[in-house]
Amino acid sequence: MDYKSTLNLPTTSFPMKGNLPVREPETIARWEEENIYEKIRVAVQGRPLYILHDGPPYANGHLHLGHAVNKVLKDIILKAKTMQGYDAPFLPGWDCHGLPIEHQVLKDLGGKRKELSNQKIREMCRDYAEKYVHLQRDEFIRLGVWGDWTNPYLTMAPDYEATILRELAKFVDRGMVYRGKRPVFWCISCETALAEAEVEYDDHVSPSIYVKFSLLNVPDWLKTTVGNRKVSFVIWTTTPWTLVANQAVCLHPEFDYATVNVGESESWIIAKACLPLLASALNLPDLVATATYAGARFESLMCRHPLRSSFGDELGKGKSSVVILGRHVALEQGTGCVHTAPGHGQEDYAVGKQYGLEPWAPVDHMGRFTSDIPDEVNFLFPSRVLNANESIIDTLRERETLVHVATIDHSYPHCWRCRKPIIFRATEQWFVAMEKNQLRSKTLEQVRKVQWIPPWGEDRMSGTIEARPDWCLSRQRVWGVPIPAFRCAACHETVMEADHINHVADLVSKEGAGIWFSQPVSTFLPDALACPNPNCGQSKWELTADILDVWFESGVTHAAVLKPREHWWPADLYLEGSDQHRGWFQSSLLVGMVADDKAPYRAVLTHGFVVDGEGKKMSKSARNVISPQKVIKEYGSEILRLWIAAQNYREDIRISSDILKQQADAYRKIRNTFRFMLGNIADFNLDTDRVSYEHLFDIDRWALLRLHECIERVIRAYDEFEFHLIFHRVNQFFVVDLSAIYFDVLKDRLYTFGQASRGRRAAQTVMYEILTAVMKLLAPILPFTVDEVERALPSHLRQCPEVFLSHFPIVCAEYRDYELSKRWDRLLAIRNEVSGKLEDARRNNIIGSPLEAKVVLYADSQLMEFLDETSQELTPLFIVSQLTVLPMSACPVTLPLVVLAHPDSDEVLKLGIEIARAEGSKCVRCWMYHLTLGSNADHPNLCARCVDAIIMRSEENA
Repeated sequence: MDYKSTLNLPTTSFPMKGNLPVREPETIARWEEENIYEKIRVAVQGRPLYILHDGPPYANGHLHLGHAVNKVLKDIILKAKTMQGYDAPFLPGWDCHGLPIEHQVLKDLGGKRKELSNQKIREMCRDYAEKYVHLQRDEFIRLGVWGDWTNPYLTMAPDYEATILRELAKFVDRGMVYRGKRPVFWCISCETALAEAEVEYDDHVSPSIYVKFSLLNVPDWLKTTVGNRKVSFVIWTTTPWTLVANQAVCLHPEFDYATVNVGESESWIIAKACLPLLASALNLPDLVATATYAGARFESLMCRHPLRSSFGDELGKGKSSVVILGRHVALEQGTGCVHTAPGHGQEDYAVGKQYGLEPWAPVDHMGRFTSDIPDEVNFLFPSRVLNANESIIDTLRERETLVHVATIDHSYPHCWRCRKPIIFRATEQWFVAMEKNQLRSKTLEQVRKVQWIPPWGEDRMSGTIEARPDWCLSRQRVWGVPIPAFRCAACHETVMEADHINHVADLVSKEGAGIWFSQPVSTFLPDALACPNPNCGQSKWELTADILDVWFESGVTHAAVLKPREHWWPADLYLEGSDQHRGWFQSSLLVGMVADDKAPYRAVLTHGFVVDGEGKKMSKSARNVISPQKVIKEYGSEILRLWIAAQNYREDIRISSDILKQQADAYRKIRNTFRFMLGNIADFNLDTDRVSYEHLFDIDRWALLRLHECIERVIRAYDEFEFHLIFHRVNQFFVVDLSAIYFDVLKDRLYTFGQASRGRRAAQTVMYEILTAVMKLLAPILPFTVDEVERALPSHLRQCPEVFLSHFPIVCAEYRDYELSKRWDRLLAIRNEVSGKLEDARRNNIIGSPLEAKVVLYADSQLMEFLDETSQELTPLFIVSQLTVLPMSACPVTLPLVVLAHPDSDEVLKLGIEIARAEGSKCVRCWMYHLTLGSNADHPNLCARCVDAIIMRSEENA
């Protein structure tokens, strides 16, 4: 007889190989056909809302891994919140305006750009943005991210553009916006101001020069130290070109400044603490302080500008420089004497303002010196400033004011889009006043009321708010929402009023922001407006061309997207990369504070950046970029999602081919575990076959205990957004608790026991509970696989509602049995020791497999009592054919003993383990050895248990 046909072998349609790149698109197509997202929205109506507001990515190019990490994390959270009893909708959005898109369009146009009007370029930018909105949408959907993809919010939609303007009107109405001249980050390649969040720091080689600013008149109190020597302050700078606009030398009022004699006729003044730095840089070890004075002593002294050719005592721009005081002066680099050009630096501007110094920047929008530079250096006009350093250094050498020149490799600001070095340049711009209406202090207070995940986000946000200058709102570009300001045609006075902005917003809501660039000024000024300049009074106006900072546009998403929807504002969570503390998190917060005196979010969660396997930044030049499209093509989205969930994303996230292979291996183990459970419950009927808890085997109850410990930890990890702990806990449960222990022990019961026996049904009862519980726990992370598992379940075992509409499993108090846990800790410790001895016996050719073994345990009295109590569990637990337990007195003297910890005291328990070959004959069906076989003449090679199983099967099939 073919006894194999009498075994209860697994059967399932769930394939071993995932073939995810092929199956996932089929699953997505079915989800779309079934309208699963809309179906969930209907089913969860009336539940408490949970709003995770999507920060809009730029509609520019294909997705990179950073996009994938961000959207998958959001998707995991929202799927989990849905399964925790919330209505958690997801409305995705895109940032459609701004430099990245305009830059790419102009790059594609090349020389043809000059032939096109701004309006035409705007149309091309819109087409470009629409193209990539659709492309990125499809790529997000391919990741298994659910949301309202047919109705996303777009910052270029007319209703959104109108909201931008209405929020701007609130700023203007509250007196928060002013037009002024102050230094801003300026990209000379893109010809526009940049926000701090649009600046990236990268390595750059710059000149490193020390320059003398000689005193025009040496005060008598200083002459007592220096005599008739020529006295100079020595400064250090890495931007020689900014010396053209120098107006001051800044000292710290409380630092000690030393006079240092150089040669026979000169004295230098530098911070005493910087003397070793200067001596090392100049290779002048003999520099010695001859006297020291507090920095405040030098205030208001006048110096000769180092680029002057004569030593006259004239004052003015490019002729002389005043000594001023500022607490921003530091001692870590340089000389403690700071070259100050208020038109080319934020700190320079701030300290210069205190002394009435003009933010003078004789540099145009293309980064060229203007004709406004002093006659002494008019040869620089119209050179590009970043190309002028050598000429300026030569001039300093000629004027005998150059002390030393070298180069320095340092971190320098670059434009985020064109990747080229930028400059600080004072220009006329629109700004938000951070001190007006206590905006800065109130915002800092609000930061403390937000939950920051991880907690250090609070300090980072506070630091950026404290340090940020006034917000530069204007940009000198084409593709964006216009700033509705009007310029007097006669005197060029500029006006921007809330009423006018709101009127423009009404027009924009119908026609789009492009109307500003295509209609005459009368369209936007329905009533006559007289110029407020008392010396003008004209009423002829022109439209200004500046557009709004895109960070202001994205900062109003909560007003455009959340507020119109009932109970969506404020959002429960904002989730983006850690760079957004100075970007979207901050702009959203400032907009919320001005409009509502409140943050638009309750909590903020940040993730790190994706780096390569060695922790290095990804870049095309380093050839270490891995695209999500490549990963999906090779492995499928599910492996990408598992990789994201398995990482501690609050730090930078590493990826490499090896890391992906590890995740694929981990996925295969998860998949095979699902397959094992599916295959072994195919004939299980919930209504008729379920075994009650009290009738389960002891190991079954242990498996449920471990399951519910896993459930408890996983749900807590979802609550705390610690998804890597979910992966590691479930993976441990699958690999250690199930595969290595429970399933290993269970196979004999599942395959060889009678099909409807209590032992097999008990195993199936527990396996079904494990399967359905873990499906729910992993559904937010592995939706494709869980969907496939659910569809592979026999129809009579599928739960209602389906898994994505169900709730997470609830921890069952009945299963949390402390004594059971303690008992199985001891049993598994013994099993571990026995397994080691079995492996030794296999290596020594005593046995071929554990079923060929007989185990003899020798135990002292305390352990003997425990082994007697658990004797029914031991043989199947060890997966051997025979087991004998004897007192320690019977233990051979030569047998090494194993020491076990006592569960309730510091005592140790001793155990002897002896492995011999099993006695008797092998049952050809269950492969266990028995002293007697053939109790049934029809089955002479079967043990009694297998005979009973065959008879039971025959009766069931009769």
